[in-house]
Amino acid sequence: MTSSHPRHTPTPPDVGPAERDALKLWVVLSRAQAAIAAHAAADVARHGLTLAEFGVLEALHHKGPMLLGEVQRSLLVSSGGVTYLVDRLERRGLVRRDRCDEDRRARYAVLTDAGTAFVREAFPRHAAVVHAAMAGLTHEEQQAARALLRRLGTTAAALPVPESEAVSEEPAA
Repeated sequence: MTSSHPRHTPTPPDVGPAERDALKLWVVLSRAQAAIAAHAAADVARHGLTLAEFGVLEALHHKGPMLLGEVQRSLLVSSGGVTYLVDRLERRGLVRRDRCDEDRRARYAVLTDAGTAFVREAFPRHAAVVHAAMAGLTHEEQQAARALLRRLGTTAAALPVPESEAVSEEPAA
């Protein structure tokens, strides 16, 4: 049985080729990120962690103790989000909070001995899982993609974010 619906919906005529290519790239980037993230998330889930929680542990492992604000900026989460993540990791005994002598309001997130042991055990396999998920590109292609995506991200970050316009639920009179 065949469908009467076309397989491909044409792009509206008010979108030019440059915009169409940008939209296609956005979709490809999103799908690639989701596919790779699924592998990474499945790997850390076997430890009962989310990717964000593992990200905190990984950042602390590689950078050492960090102020909560630094963790927040490193992982691109909200201040409430980093508090939630550190709370969860603290309850598991993987992270502790230490006072900051320079600013009484600030706290450092620090790996505990158990957290350090956990990351040392879990990280090599996690790196192998991510490496396997990226196997569609050669090492050289990965380096080139990283450079291109860094430039893309830096350029996008420098642009002003368009203001959102509230859409009314009520029909216009």
